[in-house]
Amino acid sequence: MIQSKTSQPSNLVILFLIVFLDLVGVGIVIPILAPLLLNPSPLSDALHWNVESRTILLGFLIAIYPLAQFFGAPLLGALADHHGRKPILLLSLLGTMAGYFFFALGILWGNLPLLFFSRMLDGFTGGNISVANSSIADMSDEKSKTRNFGLVGMAFGLGFIIGPFLGGVLSDPQLVSWFSFDTPFWFAFGLAFLNVLLILTRFRETLLHPLKTPLSPWTGFRNLNRAFKMVNLRVMFTVVLFTNLGFTFFTQFFPVYLIEKFGFTQSGIGFTFAIIGLSVALVQGIVVRPVSRRFASFQVLSFSILGLALTVPLLLLPSRAQFIYAVIPLIALGQGLTHPNATTVISNLADAKSQGEVMGIYQSIQSVGHIFPPILAGFIAAIDVRLPILTAGALTFLGWCIFMIFFRPGANARFHEV
Repeated sequence: MIQSKTSQPSNLVILFLIVFLDLVGVGIVIPILAPLLLNPSPLSDALHWNVESRTILLGFLIAIYPLAQFFGAPLLGALADHHGRKPILLLSLLGTMAGYFFFALGILWGNLPLLFFSRMLDGFTGGNISVANSSIADMSDEKSKTRNFGLVGMAFGLGFIIGPFLGGVLSDPQLVSWFSFDTPFWFAFGLAFLNVLLILTRFRETLLHPLKTPLSPWTGFRNLNRAFKMVNLRVMFTVVLFTNLGFTFFTQFFPVYLIEKFGFTQSGIGFTFAIIGLSVALVQGIVVRPVSRRFASFQVLSFSILGLALTVPLLLLPSRAQFIYAVIPLIALGQGLTHPNATTVISNLADAKSQGEVMGIYQSIQSVGHIFPPILAGFIAAIDVRLPILTAGALTFLGWCIFMIFFRPGANARFHEV
């Protein structure tokens, strides 16, 4: 059910801010994890492990978040259909706050199990993006969906500009003597608290007619099974799976490549990912709307996924670090066009009453795409740090092949599960 037009602009602004602040917090983590384990730090010094072992451990620490999210996201999506978007957004953000708090303590205490627990907690309750997407779907018709998802995608990109930059800066004691690896997580805790206040005071519920959907610990598997019975939704989820597998190989272990190849610290990694975020934000803020007016979403995906697959391996060509920044805008163009258009295609394949459930399933698929790459990349990066990036390009290309061969744009059936 589409919300009244009078409340749409206000809620779009609030959702933009919610996603932006949330992704600043997520982005803060990016430049921290690899240096925390691979460069000299209190945690890496306490482990007394060799670099190869710590690289493998890094993969598991990264993977625990999406593994927990795989089980949590569909539950939160179904709860958002039942209880509304607002209370589930609050629940999700409270879990995010707790996750940052315990991770900061884990760094201070050198407690590896606490680090894993904090990432697991944050992952299980980290369904705020899927619930925000459900709210966007509530307020949008088919013509405005891509533009509105693109607006949220721009907030996503802006968060990834500021987040990694802040993560790199706030963890660098050379800039301020009392900065350390735990400082960015205290800052992220504060951002999550601001998000809670924003939802409590400014956000208006977008779901007009709540639905009752069954809940169980295996909701993710049950929903995936039902959704995959629809041909086009099955194809799109498979495409999203492979593109996410590819992009995760790139994003999660590109810091390892930068450390091993060019000796980057967390500040350098944060700056590089800020450039990636800026490029994605420019694409989604400037390019997505005019492209969506001229081409259907499925048409955009036919060239954006291929472009992404071909440009990621180009990162291995530069022998000097500064030349990497010439490749990044090409990657951002492919990713910036792919994400909102894939979200639009999937949303359009769902019944209006099932947007929360399907967006929860969508995030589960994305979570699956985030679980295995860090683990596998940890092992193959221990052999050669270039292998995760080559694998990223190959998996994304496979996703494009599946889309071109199996997707049928003329099929109009809608997924409906209440």
